[in-house]
Amino acid sequence: MKRHLTSMAAAAALLVAGMHAGHAAEALSVLHWWTSGGESKAIRVLKDDMSKQGYEWKDFAVAGGSGTAAMTALKTQVISGNAPSAAQIKGPLIQDWADQGVLVTIDQAATDWKSHLPAPIDQAMKSGGHYVAVPFSVHRINWLWINKADLDKVGGQPPTTWPEFFALADKFRAAGITPVAHGGQPWQDMTIWETVVLSQGAEFYRKALIDLDQKTLTSPQMVQVFETVQKIRSYFDKAYHGRDWNLATAMVISGSGGMQFMGDWAKGEFLNANKKADVDFVCAPAPGTAQAFTYTADAFVFFQQNGKKDATPGQLAMARTIMSPAFQEQFSLNKGSIPVRLDVPMDKFDSCAKKSRADEQATLKSGSFFPSLAFGELQSPVTAGAITDVVTTFMNSNEDAKEGVRKLAAAVQVK
Repeated sequence: MKRHLTSMAAAAALLVAGMHAGHAAEALSVLHWWTSGGESKAIRVLKDDMSKQGYEWKDFAVAGGSGTAAMTALKTQVISGNAPSAAQIKGPLIQDWADQGVLVTIDQAATDWKSHLPAPIDQAMKSGGHYVAVPFSVHRINWLWINKADLDKVGGQPPTTWPEFFALADKFRAAGITPVAHGGQPWQDMTIWETVVLSQGAEFYRKALIDLDQKTLTSPQMVQVFETVQKIRSYFDKAYHGRDWNLATAMVISGSGGMQFMGDWAKGEFLNANKKADVDFVCAPAPGTAQAFTYTADAFVFFQQNGKKDATPGQLAMARTIMSPAFQEQFSLNKGSIPVRLDVPMDKFDSCAKKSRADEQATLKSGSFFPSLAFGELQSPVTAGAITDVVTTFMNSNEDAKEGVRKLAAAVQVK
């Protein structure tokens, strides 16, 4: 009997070993652009979770906050017949890759997703009625980050209007603090410009950036947008050109910079530096945008492997893991975002995340929960690129605001 039990135990051990060996045999190659301190810590949560399930993780990280370099690398891989198991993609690009017939559907993993996702994000994860992508979290774009010590030093308050913002910027400058920490890269320029567009009201944002309405694009309000952006630029330091976003965040962390316009992945950098919300830094909706919410929702799509059109066990396991409440919580705690699942408790999150969740819920009801143009969620790459070119040229020249508006309207017509 003892020998029989020993044999059974040995067989069971071999079975478990075989299962893990089968998983390990399916290495998961993962392309993403999460390379900063806070981002790396967040993606490590998924890597560790997959490793515990017996899957080998082959990391392919491509630096660049906007993901442009990563998308170039992805195209090269797919064309060469070496598509990754999973890749970080979002917005209309999800549909573009699905239309090319190179993705697998992951409906088997999506048993309860529809009831736990914001409707706009749930829809964006599908192609032809089938899930082809899994979302990680929701990042709010229209945040203003402020160094708390700097704010206290000048006796200021988080600005709610542009006049208040510029008054605070003047106080920072007088105190020897760079008022606005910024990196002169196209996507960072777009972050500011888009946020100023949003400050003109939800309906203005909708008509201008979603509908591409020519009357709105050429309106006096749009001229005001360009003038406001031009004035914000005057509060950058001279070395802003080409600076990475996390280095601009580091300026605010250290106190050499007073404020930064950036999505809440910036908070991941604060947290990675052991800083606390309301103690070391302040998060506030950018001036004029408290009643609206621009978002980006990072997602993974899964590519066909070895010519097979069905998702592999590892791909399905990754999709299930990403959408599990436990992972959603831990990932966002590290990333600075909020869980994309609406049923994840917010008890462990700080005041910034709780504010973000409350505003997400309010704007979903009011219709002012908008995908971000700057982060590839809204328009095709061609249209978004044309607008970005106009904004970047304006941000790096002495161009007149009215000329910027003229070029914007023309660029959208040519798209």
